[in-house]
Amino acid sequence: MSWAEITAVIFPAFAIFFVVIDPIGIVPFFMTLTDGKTNKEKSKIAFRSVFIATMILTIFAVGGKSLLSILGISLSAFKIAGGLLLFLIAVDMLFEKRTERRRKNTKKVDAENNAHNVHAHGGDDDDNDEEDVNDVAVFPLAVPFLAGPGSIAAIILLMSKYEGHIESQIIVYLVMLTSLLTCFIMFRFTNKLEKVVTPKMTNVATRLLGMLLAALSVEFVLSGLKTSVLFL
Repeated sequence: MSWAEITAVIFPAFAIFFVVIDPIGIVPFFMTLTDGKTNKEKSKIAFRSVFIATMILTIFAVGGKSLLSILGISLSAFKIAGGLLLFLIAVDMLFEKRTERRRKNTKKVDAENNAHNVHAHGGDDDDNDEEDVNDVAVFPLAVPFLAGPGSIAAIILLMSKYEGHIESQIIVYLVMLTSLLTCFIMFRFTNKLEKVVTPKMTNVATRLLGMLLAALSVEFVLSGLKTSVLFL
């Protein structure tokens, strides 16, 4: 592949994954969910959440199209549906609804964990802490924050777009891994990022990335409609 072909794959894929996974926007919620925990526990949560999300997205990257075939869903239909889903996420980002939804999930998990800690009797504190670490890492961090409907749709759409081009698919997968690795790095350095990543900065970044995602999602819808018309 030429450098021009590589960049033509990297930039759109990076834009989609960086926007959908949203490493910058998810940092404040990680801080809230891990508030009061030790650095060791925060490291465990960061690793487990990113690892679980990676496994989920890898499964859909490899077997996403086969799953669609089993369910009798055409690629064109999924492009349209996936594009519309990404567009709705973009709208949520533009109007702060995505942040509000994440905040509600975060408060819900915090309340459940606090209630569990208050009512737990006779158990070992270390076991309770380990259980909390595992719960927070799986939900809501791994699912749906990192490996949610948007990122699952994105990996299936992009892998299908470059079907038959192994090099391009490998690039897409590496871009996905890079986005998740960025999340892990930001999670690990939340103590330093807390003073840098302000709510105002997050709001501005979210709106700008939302506009970009809206444009990219329309491309998927148009591609699906074009393919559907050709096969009519």
